[in-house]
This record gives sequence, C-alpha cells and structure tokens, in this order.
Amino acid sequence: MSSNFGTLFRVSTFGESHCKAVGVVIDGCPPGLALSEADIQAQLDRRRPGQSALSTDRQEADQVIILSGTENGRTLGTPIALQVANKDQRPKDYGNMRDIPRPSHADYTYQMKYGIRASSGGGRSSARETIGTVASGAIAAKVLKEKCNIEIVAWVSSVGEIDSAAIDNLTISRDEVDATIIRCPDREAAAKMEELVGELKAIGDSVGGVVSCVIRNVPVGLGEPTFEKLEAKLAQAMLAIPATKGFEIGSGFAGTRLRGSRHNDPFTQKDGRLGTVTNRSGGIQGGISNGEPINLRIAFKPPATISLPQETVDFSGKEAVLEAKGRHDPCVVARAVPIVEGMAALVILDMLLRQEARKALTFK
Repeated sequence: MSSNFGTLFRVSTFGESHCKAVGVVIDGCPPGLALSEADIQAQLDRRRPGQSALSTDRQEADQVIILSGTENGRTLGTPIALQVANKDQRPKDYGNMRDIPRPSHADYTYQMKYGIRASSGGGRSSARETIGTVASGAIAAKVLKEKCNIEIVAWVSSVGEIDSAAIDNLTISRDEVDATIIRCPDREAAAKMEELVGELKAIGDSVGGVVSCVIRNVPVGLGEPTFEKLEAKLAQAMLAIPATKGFEIGSGFAGTRLRGSRHNDPFTQKDGRLGTVTNRSGGIQGGISNGEPINLRIAFKPPATISLPQETVDFSGKEAVLEAKGRHDPCVVARAVPIVEGMAALVILDMLLRQEARKALTFK
C-alpha cells in the first residue's frame, strides 16, 4: 500500500476510519519554523465531521497532538509526528455490511486486492484518512506563506446542477469562503446548495460537486518535466483525495472548444518581469509554473454510502438489499475544501524545495 507522498517534503499517513487514532509523519520540514498545535488545528476544524447540519452526524473534535519534531515551539528539522484520536467510533453501525460490498465503494476492490479489509467505515478508503494530509498541509502552507507569501484558497463552486457566479480568484479569502456553511462565497448560490444538501440528507441520498482552488504568488520555475510536471503532481495529489472523479487546470475541458488564437496567453510586462495578459494556461506552461495564479477545479462524486435501500448482491453473488445505517455526508465538498488546500500546499512546497536545491548547486 502506498501511504507516502513527496520527495523532499515527505509525508506518510496512517490510520483507519475506526481505529484508535489517525495521523501523519512529516520528514523534510525546515528547522526553526514557529509551530504549535494551533497552527494546524484551524484547518482540521474546517475538515472535521459534525461541524454543520449538512455534514455527517459523527462527532469528532479532531484535536491534533504534536508528538515529535519540535522543541520550545520551533521545528527541529527532525521528523514531525502528528496524531488525532478517533473518539466517536461506532463500528457496530457497519455490521450488516460485512458480507455486502457497498455499491460504488471500495469494499469489493480492497477485499479482492488484499484478501481482507476494514469493514467498519471503509478503513483507509475513508475520508478519515485525509486528516494526515490536512494536518501536514497546514504546516506546508505556513512555510509557503512565511517564506514566499504563497496563498492557497479553495471554495465550493458547484453542488449538483447549482453553479456559483464567477469568483475573483485574485482576491478571494478563506474568510469569504467560510461565511457560508457550504463554503461557497456566492451567497445566493450557497443558499440553494444548502437547501439541496439538506433535502438529500433528510431522505438519505447524496450529491456531488466541484471545488475550485487558486494558488497565488507562486514563483516561476516550479515543476519537474517530463514525468513530474507541476500540473501532473497536482493532479496526482487531488485525485488521491477520496471521492474525486475529475481534475482540471486553467481552461480545462472548456479550452478544447476554443481556437488557438483565442486560447493562447500573450505575454506582457508585469512589475519588471514577463507575465501573461490572460491565464488560460492556469499558471503552468510546459509543466513549469509561469508566475501567474494556478487555477484548479476538482470534481467530487456523490458519496457512495447512502441510507436509501439499494438492490445489489453480497460477496457470494446472492441478491441482497443494502440499507446503510452509519453516519454519512450527503455531500463532501464543504469538508473537502481544506483537503484540497492541504494537498496543494504539499505539492507546491515539495517542488519549491526541489527548485531551491537545484539553484544552490547551479554553476555560474
């Protein structure tokens, strides 16, 4: 199983949905960074279950503990271990699902691959696993902000067929995103989204959506062509998040409808450097950051676990009707916002460290 991510800023996550604890070990964090649990907790609070009427009813405080890697509030350059306890565990909720693979879930594939699986809550396939990437991503984001003023902001841009109005990605802030419980800064669209998700939760169904993300103030030169282009690593990071089904950067699929004469980004002079007039490239050209904001969109499917009866078969092939009794999100996008931000931070910091290492060894 692959639970590691990164080259110079490396993370290794651990834990299942209903085990005693989940967490992450981080190797490669620069020494001397001021760091406390409070620096990490804010993002975990945005990810945690039970935070609103639109999320799962599971109640977890998700209080992070720094086990190693700091002294007197400063990082030592040694591995940082973070842990979050699972306290509201109810594995008995999944008793009737041991013998029935849940439709569109990971039960069948995990069982076939490993010959065994954690039948309570999905184990490592559960979004509970993302606590490790959100926590480590919060540290990465702190390094990026303090060293390079790099800012990462994600928001919900659609739920089902409800789309938000255009958002100014040059100015959007986390405070604006968090002003609604669905984390959509367009108040009118947010109200419609919240109504839809509330209705679906009441009847036991679910819906998908899209999370958009902007990464601002990225220096020119990040990315490792050919096989670790910046957009390729961002795609890998985003598609590693549970329930993701699509990734776009810049103009994305809509760009296929344009002529090259309209799609190209002409260069211009910006504050003593070359920049682009438009940004259909999404901040990346040739797999390398070009200094413009990096714009991403990530598609999340409707949560697979629903309470409505579903006709299916058990592992032996016998017909069965599945009615999930656990506590589940009717839509994951609001809680996915800090996960997207965390994964983006991990990629950008790792690529930044790799570029700095190259610069340090360049002959002049």
